[in-house]
Amino acid sequence: MGISIWQLLIVLGIVVLLFGTKKLRNMGTDLGGAIRGFKKSMGDDDDTKDKTTESLENKSEGQVYEARDAQSEKANDKQHS
Repeated sequence: MGISIWQLLIVLGIVVLLFGTKKLRNMGTDLGGAIRGFKKSMGDDDDTKDKTTESLENKSEGQVYEARDAQSEKANDKQHS
């Protein structure tokens, strides 16, 4: 009940007659470029997430150190008073 090779060849022949080889080649090139762009953007998105996560981790570490410094200064001020 599947599609035979002859049916596929007939459909392919009709498509070539309707669109022409030049137009089919352009459509293939455009489709390939779209797929490459999509894959690239997906990869860039992953890189961006990694950089954002790393940046947030660095910020939170910096805030912890700043909080510790502020607490140390308050303790020093109380001791000197």
